[in-house]
Amino acid sequence: MEFLPEEIDQYCQDFTENESELLLELNRFTHNNVLQPRMLAGHLQGRVLSMLSHMISPKIVVEIGTYTGYSALCWAEGLSKDGAVHTIEINDELENKILSFVDRSPYKSQIKLHIGRAADILNDIHEEIDVVYIDADKENYAHYYNQVIDRVKPGGYIIADNVLWSGKVTGKPEEMDVETRALYDYSEMIQSDERVQNVLFPIRDGLMIARKK
Repeated sequence: MEFLPEEIDQYCQDFTENESELLLELNRFTHNNVLQPRMLAGHLQGRVLSMLSHMISPKIVVEIGTYTGYSALCWAEGLSKDGAVHTIEINDELENKILSFVDRSPYKSQIKLHIGRAADILNDIHEEIDVVYIDADKENYAHYYNQVIDRVKPGGYIIADNVLWSGKVTGKPEEMDVETRALYDYSEMIQSDERVQNVLFPIRDGLMIARKK
């Protein structure tokens, strides 16, 4: 869901750096060929992720939920010279689609695609983590957070997408569906976790950024 009026959203996009030709092609490909294309980060949010990556210059980014690879490519833009994006996708039917774009990017050697359950694959990533980007099954956001928080370096970030969930999180908790309640509980957990400093940005469907102290 977009919370900004359409003309304001378009104005923001007009005054935001263009996405690369490869990302534009991936954007169009996803909308024409893949189910639920609204899951793709898109131009404005993608440029936000790229900007964050350039600001942080991370060595290790772990992305939970690749979809077609758009956000992984955005995170790769600001990696340190020897950095890597470990991106995890449970849907093996997307693997060839993801790789067809990753393999054409300047960051081919720095993007590591893992196919399978994130809870299992996270145990096989042993590096200290600079950024975790969570954009996967909403019911498990809190689980992923708890699984990675001790492996994120001080000053590192855990960023979660879709935390506004089309505005449904503003309802009564006891009346929420499972996914909405999971996202509401996730934000409550972050807000009360003294290990992090957090801010919720109303970008697209909500972006919660937590910096480990």
